[in-house]
Amino acid sequence: MSGLSCSATAIAHPNIALVKYWGKADIAENLPAVGSLSITLGGLATTTTVAFDPELREDVLLLDGREDTAAVRRVSGCLERLRRRLGTSLHARVESANDFPTAAGLASSASGFAALVVAAHAALGGNLPREELADLARRCSGSAARSLFGGFVELALTPEGPHPTTTRQILPPEAWPLEVVVAVTATGPKETGSTEGMLLTERTSPCYRSWVRQSPADLAAAREAVASRDFEALAEVSEASCLAMHGLMLSARPGLIYWNGTTVECLHRIRQLRREGIPVFFTVDAGPQVKAICLPEATARVEEALGTVPGVVRLLSSGLGEGARVAG
Repeated sequence: MSGLSCSATAIAHPNIALVKYWGKADIAENLPAVGSLSITLGGLATTTTVAFDPELREDVLLLDGREDTAAVRRVSGCLERLRRRLGTSLHARVESANDFPTAAGLASSASGFAALVVAAHAALGGNLPREELADLARRCSGSAARSLFGGFVELALTPEGPHPTTTRQILPPEAWPLEVVVAVTATGPKETGSTEGMLLTERTSPCYRSWVRQSPADLAAAREAVASRDFEALAEVSEASCLAMHGLMLSARPGLIYWNGTTVECLHRIRQLRREGIPVFFTVDAGPQVKAICLPEATARVEEALGTVPGVVRLLSSGLGEGARVAG
């Protein structure tokens, strides 16, 4: 690699897991304890520009227009893995911006690291396969590998393969165009980060082993529901996985409460819609935001119902989107 400056910009979208992952099998390798299945949201985006410069002596990160000295360490760790793989020692200036709340339970780390890996790889002129890029992203953020792909995506544990996890698209977004309505119930960062929460849960929860044992059955059920476009079956396993994960968090000592009162009211409202025959179900990640997944014809009704819940700051609506890619 020459000493010339080089840059590229990438766009990536957050994803939301329908079958959840919570827990680490290996913290040093950021290896998840269970697999997961997600959908990629085309309506929310992270845009990241990576510029390698021989004049720089260290990596620099600007997040949403402000220098972030706290997060630059994780970014540098990600870039260093790529530098070693591609044979360069150049440092980079990274500028990243989200068009949705950062670090608030909307998977900004997933889209952020997916965009970072794709932009840095393009800037350095790499030709690594997408699966290897996904593995690099996963080492930085456990859910980032899924944002490398669009539509319905599964991250599976593959200890006997070339990488400890394998990420693949199981259905493209246009094959089953579900809609997602996100009820934002708080905009600030969550009090307990996901990695910290996972380690506490694994260490202290009496329910943790049961959670790990249940995961393969939930993944199989969700995989079958997606393959057959069975909305009711996907709703059942997704809500069960969500509630089980948050129940697991509550069983930690001290218990982790990522929800607020508005979160709970939104869940009740979505359950009421289901009772009225509206095709919608919920999921909630490690944060207070509620994601309502519905068939396209139900979107307006879901938006109307969630928009009237006291405490909802705003609604974000999105269809399913494609994987991380170089801009332009």
